[in-house]
Formats: sequence, structure tokens, C-alpha cells
Amino acid sequence: MSYAQKKEISGNRTLSIIMTVIVMSVLMYAIVTGLAYNVIKHTAQDLKVIDVEEQPPPPEQPPPPPKDMPKVPPPPITPPPLVRMEAPPPPIQTVTAPPPVIPPVVQAPPAPPPPPPPHKTVSAAPARGDVRTAFSDDDYPAAAIAAEAQGTAQAQLTIGPDGRVVGCNLIRSTGNNSLDSTTCNILRRRVKFTPARDNNGNPTTDTYTTPPITWVLPKE
Repeated sequence: MSYAQKKEISGNRTLSIIMTVIVMSVLMYAIVTGLAYNVIKHTAQDLKVIDVEEQPPPPEQPPPPPKDMPKVPPPPITPPPLVRMEAPPPPIQTVTAPPPVIPPVVQAPPAPPPPPPPHKTVSAAPARGDVRTAFSDDDYPAAAIAAEAQGTAQAQLTIGPDGRVVGCNLIRSTGNNSLDSTTCNILRRRVKFTPARDNNGNPTTDTYTTPPITWVLPKE
């Protein structure tokens, strides 16, 4: 047998095997499919539908009667409290009183004017004519000399009934405290006036304004 013949025989055998396998597969599929269908069909026919009715629940049994229990008296009933109704207050009656009678006011007669003050007949005058004569260079205060202070002062004096100076008010200042205080001290201590008198001739108080009093530093 030649090589070509051998090759042809081998190809035919292979083709036969393949065809055989295909046929066997188709047959096996048909067999399996048919059998499964028949089994399902027969099983469905053998199944019987049973309609089960739901039974109603049994009726509830009444509870057993209670045993003999001791009799408990009912709780006492408290009556509601009485509500006292307060009587409304009596109406307030407004009594309009008549207006008071005001008696007429009788004006008292005016008081008589006070008597006029006594007039001075004689004015106070300095005892020595001029108050400036009461000052000297020895009266110059040391503090004013140290400060080289000088100036002019003028005072308003109050003269008592005895002619003495009882008050001193500077109406013009020297500008130095030592000179101002020394001026009033000398006027009160050294100056004596003739007192003023009233209409009855009795001594009375008076005021007096001094002439300007000039302080000049003493010469060495």
C-alpha cells in the first residue's frame, strides 16, 4: 500500500469518529431532555392541591370565680367644703359738704413808723488834729526795711463812744503786709478822737476816713 492511500484511509477514519461523536451527543441530549420533561410532567400530575381551612380559635374561657375575699368597707365620702359667699360691701355714699364759710379778713391798722434815729450833732474829730502825727521813722517795720518797701495807705476807722479806734479797715494798701498791719496798729493804739454825740448830747459811735498815710524808707 502506498503512502497516499494510507493517508486517505487515516483521514476517513478521523472523519468517521468525529461524526460518530456528534451523533452520540445529539442522541444523549435528546434522551436527557425528554426524560426530564416526562419526569416533571408526571410529578405535576401526581401533586394534589389540598385546601386547608383555618380553624377558628377556641372561645376564651371565663376566669374562675374569685375565692371568698374579706369584705372591705367602701372609703368614706368627704363632702366638698362649703364655699362662703362674701356679701358685697355696701355702696359708698359720697356726701358733698357745703363749702366752708370764710369770714372776712379784717386788716389791722398799719403799725406806726419807728422813731427816727438820733441825729449826730457833733462829728468825731481827731484829738490832735491830724492822725499822721502819730507816725515816726522809728515805727517803720524791720521787715519792710529789709524788703525796701514803701507806699501810701488810707484807712476807714470806727470810733467808739469813748473816742478810741475800735475798728480799722484799709481802703488803700501800701502793697506790703508789714506796712499795712503797722498802720492799723498805730491808729488803734495812739490816736484818740473826740466822740460824736447824738441829739440828746450823749456820746455815740462814728466812722472816720484818714488822710493818705505815706511810708518812706528812713534815711541812714
